[in-house]
Amino acid sequence: MTSILFNEIVFGPLKSRRLGLSLGINLLPYDGKLCSFDCIYCECGYNKDHKTKTKLPDRDNVKAALEDKLISLQAAKITPDVITFAGNGEPTMHPQFAEIIDDTIEVKNKYFPLAKISVLSNGMFVGRGKVFDALKKVDNNILKLDSAFDETVRLLDKPNSLSYSVDHQIELFKNFEGNFTLQTLFTKGMHNGHIIDNTTEDEISAWLEAVKATKPKEVMIYTIDRETPEKSLEKVSIDVLKKIGDRVKDLGIKVNIAG
Repeated sequence: MTSILFNEIVFGPLKSRRLGLSLGINLLPYDGKLCSFDCIYCECGYNKDHKTKTKLPDRDNVKAALEDKLISLQAAKITPDVITFAGNGEPTMHPQFAEIIDDTIEVKNKYFPLAKISVLSNGMFVGRGKVFDALKKVDNNILKLDSAFDETVRLLDKPNSLSYSVDHQIELFKNFEGNFTLQTLFTKGMHNGHIIDNTTEDEISAWLEAVKATKPKEVMIYTIDRETPEKSLEKVSIDVLKKIGDRVKDLGIKVNIAG
């Protein structure tokens, strides 16, 4: 497959389906992928196919790269809507993640005070105090939950922790007291001989219970948009996504749909 890896600390800005004009920050190595999940739909490919030989960028380098980029955008009269932590894996794995968030808020306020800060995370490390506190400071704390069933998550997202459980994640997400966005990718297909379909009624009903339990301020639902490591995966129609979205709206929660 043609994987998308980011070879810079700061990249873009790029037009995001969900966030607008987004300036990306990659806290992972530029020559590979480092993630606590190994999602079968990840545009960066599987972890094993992109082992890295370089170190993580340090805090000072991230701050300098961001400031340089914001200065150049200001000169070009380009205004980003959002600064998004994404890149080649899970951003909260970086040991200086909390400090980098503080630096980003400082630099952003200097050059583009109206821009928002987003973090796209699989949520595995939100139980760590510094990560939790840092995520509470950003505008868009976007946490993944692709299914309410452990079996489906292990097939679709492949978390690298044997102790990962959806029930535990739900309890962690509750600690944000609604100050987060839940994001879910819907797809169907086969993987290693197992049928995967998180659009069935059983899946959606259980997932809606998780939404009700965690009470996010917004739910982002979307489907695959690029080539995936697992070739059998299918794009879910916009009509199906809208029907799921309508059920979320019935809970009184804002919905962002990207087909």
